[in-house]
Amino acid sequence: QVRLVESGGGLVQAGGSLRLSCAASGRTFSRYAMGWFRQAPGKEREFAAAISWTGGSTYYADSVKGRFAISRDNDQNTVYLQMNSLNSEDTAVYYCASPAQPYSDYRPFQVKYAYWGQGTQVTVSS
Repeated sequence: QVRLVESGGGLVQAGGSLRLSCAASGRTFSRYAMGWFRQAPGKEREFAAAISWTGGSTYYADSVKGRFAISRDNDQNTVYLQMNSLNSEDTAVYYCASPAQPYSDYRPFQVKYAYWGQGTQVTVSS
């Protein structure tokens, strides 16, 4: 079965950086789009970033555009989220996710993300 395992979360000061990783297993990683979502305390889960199955296209929420960068290593079956210039509004549990269909679109309004990791906590202190 599909398994997604996030790592790299932690406590960071405002203005700092973190790099999240998501290790995937259970299917051919290179055939699937990948995304990062986040859920802040008391708020609904929201989209952050997504990357196509080839890695050649990316899409970001306006709130993270220019500060976050999503990338993937298909040889390592891993997707990354580099987060820079962090602020308190970035405090959330970050989830890795992937659609059920191979070779699909990667934008959250075009495809349903069906598989989810357990999440990793990111806390930004001011």
